[in-house]
Amino acid sequence: MEVKLWNDKSERETYENFAEIYAITKTTEKLEKAYIRDIISSSTYEPECQKLIAHFKTLASALKDTIPSIERFADTYKMDCPAALYRLVTSGVPATVEHRRVSTEGTAAFVAECVQNFITAMDSLKLNMVAVDQLHPLLTDLSLSLNKLSILPVDFEGKMKVSQWILMLSKMEAADELKEEQARQLHFDLESSYNLFMAALPNRSIG
Repeated sequence: MEVKLWNDKSERETYENFAEIYAITKTTEKLEKAYIRDIISSSTYEPECQKLIAHFKTLASALKDTIPSIERFADTYKMDCPAALYRLVTSGVPATVEHRRVSTEGTAAFVAECVQNFITAMDSLKLNMVAVDQLHPLLTDLSLSLNKLSILPVDFEGKMKVSQWILMLSKMEAADELKEEQARQLHFDLESSYNLFMAALPNRSIG
């Protein structure tokens, strides 16, 4: 006999998001332990941790009404992931950024912020968050974080693409939504800009 876990598409998405939060938290716990035990290098750990943090923040924001407390969620499902909860909820940045020397801390933190803003914006599109009042703040945060990095050239293509989208959204009403082809183009522009951004970092300065 087949047992249904959900009654409609909305419930199905909720269960899938729960599973995603669970998987991200468990993966982060394993990553933290691997880094602490020197099983992986900082150059491998940091970008992977940044991606997990960004994915987590996007999902946690989308599920804030369903999961008001991640700590309670972890306790309910007996996850036992203290290192992950600290990294994802309390710290919000990889251990390597947290422990960076003072002389490089600013740039490292700004790079981490840019990476997280890129991934948050791309994840939001994947979650079909295509309204102007949903996208405009995310792209504005991304633009501000990119402008904090002096290591990027003034005419960096990623900055210009993001600015163009912000300008376009500014001319629309808050409740307006991007059409499917527009959302697809925005995701493509963000992804290509992210790749250009990573390539522009001197010696992958986040590693």
